[in-house]
Amino acid sequence: MREGMKIGELAERAGVTQRTVRYYQGLGLLAPGGRQGNGHHFYPEQTVARLHKIDQLKRLGLSLEEIGEVIELYFTDLSGVQPKRKVLDMLHRHLAEAEGRLTELQQFRADLEGHIARFERFLETGEHS
Repeated sequence: MREGMKIGELAERAGVTQRTVRYYQGLGLLAPGGRQGNGHHFYPEQTVARLHKIDQLKRLGLSLEEIGEVIELYFTDLSGVQPKRKVLDMLHRHLAEAEGRLTELQQFRADLEGHIARFERFLETGEHS
């Protein structure tokens, strides 16, 4: 009897493509499946949970690089405190970046409104050059 599941079954159960599984393996987010005598890779049940956690972290807005920094903690710190603290720090950084971008966009909007007003004033006066 085989240990684990083939990549197709893993992908189906986790709701991802086989290509995604291979990509995540290449990034180090997933361990490669163990080979058995017939040359097929087989993945343990925990890999499904790991893929679901990766998806959850992506939905929080974390990059795959950031996920790589925290994913292992979810499976080694069973209390969940350490990974959640690390993710919280990442989310605070994302919020600070978003606020910075909002400030820049608000300035850009104000500049655009000024340019539009200037062009409209110019056109309303009938002066053309």
